[in-house]
Amino acid sequence: MADGRYLLVDVREPNEVAVDAYPGAVVVPLSTFDPKGIPDPQGKQVVFACRSGKRSVTASLAAQAGGFSHDKHLAGGMLAWKAAGLPTRSGG
Repeated sequence: MADGRYLLVDVREPNEVAVDAYPGAVVVPLSTFDPKGIPDPQGKQVVFACRSGKRSVTASLAAQAGGFSHDKHLAGGMLAWKAAGLPTRSGG
């Protein structure tokens, strides 16, 4: 993400994002998910993320069903992100 190659799309709910957020991610909650709500990635690879990796797969499949080619997700989600020692931000 730091080198601008990825657009991380967090599909968790706002209350979850308020506790721990992925720095630089855009939030498109799965409960109201519409792939058209994903900002233009401007050549970046879209990667879906959630808490554990399950909802991000669902979002990826929904995006593909909507005609988008977004087929990547962050395996392990926020749990794996934090376990790897990667930074988070609070406050959503």
